[in-house]
Amino acid sequence: MEVIYALWLREVKRYTRSPVQILVSLGQPMLYLLILGFGLGPVFEKAGRGSYLQFVAPGVIGMSILFSSVFSGVGLLFDRQFGFLKETLVAPVPRTTILLGRTLGGATVAVIQGTMVLIAAMLAGFRPVSATALPAAFGFMLFIAVVFGALGTAIGSVLQDMQGFQVIMNFLIMPIYFLSGALFPLANLGIVLTVLTRLDPLAYGIDGIRSSLLQASHFGAALDVLVLSVAACTFLALGTYLFSRIEI
Repeated sequence: MEVIYALWLREVKRYTRSPVQILVSLGQPMLYLLILGFGLGPVFEKAGRGSYLQFVAPGVIGMSILFSSVFSGVGLLFDRQFGFLKETLVAPVPRTTILLGRTLGGATVAVIQGTMVLIAAMLAGFRPVSATALPAAFGFMLFIAVVFGALGTAIGSVLQDMQGFQVIMNFLIMPIYFLSGALFPLANLGIVLTVLTRLDPLAYGIDGIRSSLLQASHFGAALDVLVLSVAACTFLALGTYLFSRIEI
């Protein structure tokens, strides 16, 4: 437990020690929230869907958690480059313990960032249906952070340098985001998009946040929890396997 706590604390401190880093990390979510939220608002209202800011805010929260958690996992590349990873791996502790510490630390950072985006969204005009919905929303935020933190660790375990990172972003992470229903409703899609969105674990996380904050769900909260639980176990198992195969 001490090792898990130490690695968790290191990940949190690495994020919170620089106010500039915190502000920069909020730049992209705020662009999506403000420009899309207000820019496409009139179109969304004319289509009879209500406020687009209300709809898109949970998606932007999910986006910030997705990117932050994946980036924390890919941080393995920097640790490998500067030698910290080697020092960690030679410690007399199971690699599973190291993986859990890193994943929980990255998940905590991602939830912190998602919380800041939620606060910014509320300042911009987003309104949850009730304050009692916030604990459930935080639960889904943590689910997303753990799922994609473990995926990021799995990716970071197989990449040798940053050259492959852009490939991962363009062909894996960005499609996961755009197919999640963060920016558009999942109802009445074509068969291909319907299948792809149902295979996207982020879609269930964002649907869970939207269900908690707005009482509007596409899949249902029970299915959201089930799929995210399966995805978390799957990615943690995959991350553990790939992390255990890293050579010192």
